[in-house]
Amino acid sequence: MGGSDRVSGRDRPVKQRDAGAESAVTVLVAGATNLTVALAKAIGGAISGSSAMQAEAAHSVADTVTQIFLFIATRRGRRGPDVGHPFGYGRETYLWAFLAALATFVAGAGFSLTRGINALLHGETREPGGTLIAYTILVFAFLMEGVSLLRALGQARRRAVVARLSLRTMLRVTADTTVKAVIFEDAAAMIGIIIAATGLALWQVTGRAAWDGLASLAIGALLIVVAAILARTNLSLLTGQAVRAQLRDALRREIESLPGVEEVPVFVAVVIGPGNLLVAAKVNFADEYSAADIERVADEAEERLRARYSGVHYVFLDPTPSGHGQRPPET
Repeated sequence: MGGSDRVSGRDRPVKQRDAGAESAVTVLVAGATNLTVALAKAIGGAISGSSAMQAEAAHSVADTVTQIFLFIATRRGRRGPDVGHPFGYGRETYLWAFLAALATFVAGAGFSLTRGINALLHGETREPGGTLIAYTILVFAFLMEGVSLLRALGQARRRAVVARLSLRTMLRVTADTTVKAVIFEDAAAMIGIIIAATGLALWQVTGRAAWDGLASLAIGALLIVVAAILARTNLSLLTGQAVRAQLRDALRREIESLPGVEEVPVFVAVVIGPGNLLVAAKVNFADEYSAADIERVADEAEERLRARYSGVHYVFLDPTPSGHGQRPPET
C-alpha cells in the first residue's frame, strides 16, 4: 500500500531531470577543460622533457576519459521507469561512474607512476628545457581547472542549501556522484599542477631530474587516492546504499507519527539513483483500523514523505500484525 500501485509522483521527475541536466553541463564543461589542458600539458612536457608535466598530461587525458563516462552516466541514469526496470535506471549512473574511477586509476596513475620510476632510474643530471613555456602552460592549466572547479562547487553549494547541509557533508553523503567526481578530479588536477611546478622548479635549481621523477610519483599517488575514494563511493551506491542516519530517522519518525500507527518493526530507506530514494516499512496499525483506514493512512504517508523530502519517490507500507515475524536489522 501507500504507492505500491503507483509510480513516483509527476512533480518529482521534473526536478530530477533539471538536476541531471545541470550535472550533464558541469561534466561537459569539465571534459572540454580537461581536453584543452591535456593538449597544453603534452606540449609543455615535450618541450621541457619533464616527466611530471607528462604525468599531468596523462592525468588530464584520464580526466577527459572520465568525463565521457560521467556524461554517459548522467544520460543513462536519467531514464525513467519501464516494464523491465520499474524503479528506473538511476543505479546505472553508479556503474559508469565506477568505470570512470577505474579510468583515472589505470590511465592516469599508471602512466604517472611509470614515468616517475623511469625518471628516477634513468634520469640525467641536466637542465630542463623551455621552462618559461612550461610554467606558462601550468599557470594556464591551473586557471582552467579552477574555472571548472568553481562551477562544480557552485552546483554543489546550491544543492547543499536545499538539503540544509554543509558543503562538506553534502559531498560526503550526496548520491549524485558525477558532481562529486568533477569536484574531486578538478581539485586533484590543481594539486597535481602545483606538484608538477614544484618538481620542475627543483629540477631547474638543482639540475637533478630525480625531483621531477618524485613529482611524477606524487601525482600518481594522488590519482590513486582520488580513484579509490570515487570507486568506493560508487560501488556502495551501486549495491544499494542506505540513506544517511539523520534522514533515515526523520523518515521513520514521519511514519511513526501517522494516525493509527502503533509500531514500525521494520524500516528501510535506500538510494536507487541520484536524488531518488525508496522507503519501505512494515507497520503495525491499531486493531480497530479497517482496510480502508489503512489505505488512507498509507496514501497520507506517501504524500507527506514526498512533499517534505524531495528525494523520496517511492513509499511502500506493509500492514503487519503485532508480533508477526522477526525483526531484521534496519538500514
